[in-house]
Amino acid sequence: MMLTADYVALMARYNAWQNAQITRAIDGVSLKVLTEDHGAHFSSILGTLNHILWGDRMWLHWFGVEDTRPEGGIKESTTLTPTGAAWSAERFTTDGRIKAWAGRVHSIDLTGDLTFYSGALGAEITTPMAACVTHFFNHQTHHRGQVHAMLTRAGLPAPVTDIPFMPEDHA
Repeated sequence: MMLTADYVALMARYNAWQNAQITRAIDGVSLKVLTEDHGAHFSSILGTLNHILWGDRMWLHWFGVEDTRPEGGIKESTTLTPTGAAWSAERFTTDGRIKAWAGRVHSIDLTGDLTFYSGALGAEITTPMAACVTHFFNHQTHHRGQVHAMLTRAGLPAPVTDIPFMPEDHA
């Protein structure tokens, strides 16, 4: 699999754009609405947003960007932040780290293997770096799709998700 630094930069911009739209969509929404069980894998809008944030931080740790890994495992990931406002602040900070990392990545950095301990598997694994980075961005997109459906179900505005519609000035 050939992965390029340009792809990483594009996906980092896309991630930040999507999260900025979600931040606007949940601004001022009650905790009751954000934590309502929608029958999704991570239950609620906030639970799913927290899981994405937790996963991003875990991958940034494995990529060597973050010194410390996030607390807990997948099951606890849904409670990373207690409110929409707290999530928004942490999300903004993490998106900045992702964009900074993406700006430093060279295509050669995306070759070779990455070895890390997977709590989900309970073992150390080694897998191609390109597959890990692809999964990093795919994981965000997958779970944001679930959030999109929950926002729609709750009668809240759902973000535009098409990459070709991403504003050029959203860097």
